[in-house]
Amino acid sequence: MSILKEPDLGTPARTGEATVELEIDGKAVTVPAGTSVMRAAALAGVDVPKLCATDSLEAFGSCRLCLVEVDGVKGTPASCTTPCGDGMKVRTQSDRLGRLRRGVMELYISDHPLDCLTCPANGDCELQDMAGVVGLREVRYGYEGANHLDAEKDTSNPYFDFDPSKCIACSRCVRACGEVQGTFALTIAGRGFESEVSAGGESFLESECVSCGACVQACPTSTLQEKAVVELGMPTRTVLTTCAYCGVGCSFKAELKGTELVRMVPHKDGGANEGHSCVKGRFAFGYASHPDRVLFPMLRDSIDEEWREVSWEEAIGHVARRFTEIQAEHGVGAVGGITSSRTTNEEVYAVQRLVRAGFRNNNVDTCARVCHSPTGYGLKQTFGTSAGTQDFKSVEDCDVMVVIGANPTDGHPVFASRMKRRLREGAKLVVIDPRRIDLVRTPHVQADHHLQLHPGTNVAVVNALAHVVVTEGLTDESFVSSRCEGYDEWAAFVALEENSPEALEEITGVPAAEVRAAARLYAAGPNSAIYYGLGVTEHSQGSTMVMGMANLAMATGNIGRRGVGVNPLRGQNNVQGSCDMGSFPHELPGYRHVSDPDVRNTFDQLWGSTILSEPGLRIPNMFDSALDGSFRALFVQGEDLAQSDPNTAHVQAALSALDLLVVQDLFLNETARFAHVFLPGTSFLEKDGTFTNAERRINRVRPVMPPRTGKHEWEVACEIAQAMGHEMHYDDASQIMDEIAATTPTFAGVSFELLDRVGSVQWPCNAEHPTGTPIMHEETFARGLGRFVTTPYVATTERSTRKYPLILTTGRILSQYNVGAQTRRTANVVWHAEDVLEIHPHDAEVRGISDGDVVTLSSRVGATTMRAVLADRMPVGVVYTTFHHPVSGANVVTTENSDWATNCPEYKVTAVQVAPARAAEREEHQEDAAPVPADAAMSGRG
Repeated sequence: MSILKEPDLGTPARTGEATVELEIDGKAVTVPAGTSVMRAAALAGVDVPKLCATDSLEAFGSCRLCLVEVDGVKGTPASCTTPCGDGMKVRTQSDRLGRLRRGVMELYISDHPLDCLTCPANGDCELQDMAGVVGLREVRYGYEGANHLDAEKDTSNPYFDFDPSKCIACSRCVRACGEVQGTFALTIAGRGFESEVSAGGESFLESECVSCGACVQACPTSTLQEKAVVELGMPTRTVLTTCAYCGVGCSFKAELKGTELVRMVPHKDGGANEGHSCVKGRFAFGYASHPDRVLFPMLRDSIDEEWREVSWEEAIGHVARRFTEIQAEHGVGAVGGITSSRTTNEEVYAVQRLVRAGFRNNNVDTCARVCHSPTGYGLKQTFGTSAGTQDFKSVEDCDVMVVIGANPTDGHPVFASRMKRRLREGAKLVVIDPRRIDLVRTPHVQADHHLQLHPGTNVAVVNALAHVVVTEGLTDESFVSSRCEGYDEWAAFVALEENSPEALEEITGVPAAEVRAAARLYAAGPNSAIYYGLGVTEHSQGSTMVMGMANLAMATGNIGRRGVGVNPLRGQNNVQGSCDMGSFPHELPGYRHVSDPDVRNTFDQLWGSTILSEPGLRIPNMFDSALDGSFRALFVQGEDLAQSDPNTAHVQAALSALDLLVVQDLFLNETARFAHVFLPGTSFLEKDGTFTNAERRINRVRPVMPPRTGKHEWEVACEIAQAMGHEMHYDDASQIMDEIAATTPTFAGVSFELLDRVGSVQWPCNAEHPTGTPIMHEETFARGLGRFVTTPYVATTERSTRKYPLILTTGRILSQYNVGAQTRRTANVVWHAEDVLEIHPHDAEVRGISDGDVVTLSSRVGATTMRAVLADRMPVGVVYTTFHHPVSGANVVTTENSDWATNCPEYKVTAVQVAPARAAEREEHQEDAAPVPADAAMSGRG
């Protein structure tokens, strides 16, 4: 079932589907059995008037405008809720229907503050439109004093207003909040003329509303209206593009009035979101024109000096000259680059080419190193490809969801809405997480099992689950024998008593009975899917855990069809793409190792350069080498290493040791404090290219406006390369994608022309799959046979001690994104003005901490202050915070521990102590963490 219904659109029957034949206004039409009369009418080219029916909600039948006459049926049924019958004869127009519809419209308008018959058309009011459709010319009566025309407007939400005087109580906003978003924050209170939309008796800002915009989009009048539309007027043109926040990759229509962006409207045909959105994608775009944006290149000789603006020519010449000088003095390998998961595939590809062919080494890495590099390693070892297995729509066929180390309602809210819808339909849910995330218990959804494990014991839990599957005979023997290898060795390993739920209960903290019940549920399915996030990968055994989940999916046959799979929920908009494009030091585009001579030869011939066969430095190696003096210069594209990477003091020391640090970004971030050159970057509203989301979907990113900096980011990389002697030129971004397609088998069929024609595709896209591959590993695995890998549990070396008795784990919150550079410059600060520390009431009490106190959070590598919030979401002994604000800088306390295979940092397990802050620390925190007023955050709209 799609997340969005379309009761007013016609859909032809599929082959083999039961159909009915009927007549509508004399036209014969054949439709699938169960189709509504309204939908059938649309297929016949007949428009039926409507108000409560939309293409995003279940049919409701309340407005009574879509009435029709059916031969043999008494009365006038609503076409949106009436199913078609074989031989049915329907009339959508008659004198009788016309009178009824005009009467209904008179009642609506009589209780509305605007004269819809004379009001200037604003292009955004269906009530006005329907008045014209039904031929209403005048209203015979009104209800003075008996309506709600003097109801007070609610302007509390920073992005939209609620004007109840214009409300017609159609329930579309209420239904959108429930059916589409799954929050159920709105209700209809009262009866008759007292009926009104209520946000739980609170203002919209104080209510459970998550500001996704579904209610605004559903409203047929201007009752719910974006503040920007009120301020700027209705948009006059549209550009279709892709959101640049999380890895869901929602499609949006950027609606402009002239050159000013008025609003972002989720695209109904967006493959990832199908017309839904979240508060970030829908509303938080003002950062693109925030006064803090740096629009001109800047230089300084020392980090102690003030920045000076320079021309692009001077900046690029300076960068190229300094990189060349440093290589001449310290060797070719003394420089490197880091690509961004916030930029386009084309921009990432250009930077990795700059490093490999311009710098002449493989010292290129990406921020995926510190988030999802274990995903790439683990899935490649087991399945043969470094990506998730399903499309998002596949969840509609899922019977059992296992959510591990992810918080979809905060980190991937649009996909979470899909999940919640399927759960309301009866799917089962297992949550494996130290924290009680919202999905454990949310309106109309409750997890069947919450395995609240001790941080750092993921592998022990997955081994215990596998133990139950193997020892209780729950393996899909047919799937395993025909499609996999290495099963016997793996099965013997997990069957050991030491991997039983009972043996591991003390280590994991999860009752053995719960583990056994969850394993049986997952194995029984019949369609079971695993969805996971950074709570899996950001551990010392992140890669082991990814392989453990893959083992579990193969053992139960939950791979290769709809409703199953192993699905990473990527954190940033183009994490998948940045990896696909060859951003790791050991891999060229398409995850092909630099040691492969045939692959190197492809790029050698194309680029006219010699690619080294040895992998380059990873990000942690770059930092260590900077401190030992062998690594001297770094190009950083769109990443704030000084805030996002672990052990901040170590990172800052490494950055300070560089002879040249070049940062390209939108704002002067924490990393730019150590930079010698700042090159302004472009926001997603200015980009031309593609993003690849967590389901491997390649979406077009179209420029809403020209680059405010005067250059695209890929142009900057090209010009630096050329200034260093490597010929690198493209006329536009489409030529870069053409080069990617020519050199990368999984992208062989991708082009801007294809994407503009079909909307989006999921790689692999090639001659065998010309329109993409929604489901991976259907007949065979990418590596041939799926490979079972033994996954011994090795406890992390980061353990609580007498000095640091608590364990810190970190995550994200709905309203903020990553290091907050974008969202902190929007009105989203209204919901999250500072990072806070969640601490269990017991842990707080023994430390003399009350709710709201400023506390010191310390570890063996550093300390910071933040406000404490008492919460029982975490078990005793575990504390939790976010990392969106540089003031608190949570990564000051995270350590150098990392995944054994990929060096992905162990953000999720840090031994800490929490204590009341001293007076001076409290005062400093109060000053630094002062919230930004909403109007200041909103300055500039993009």
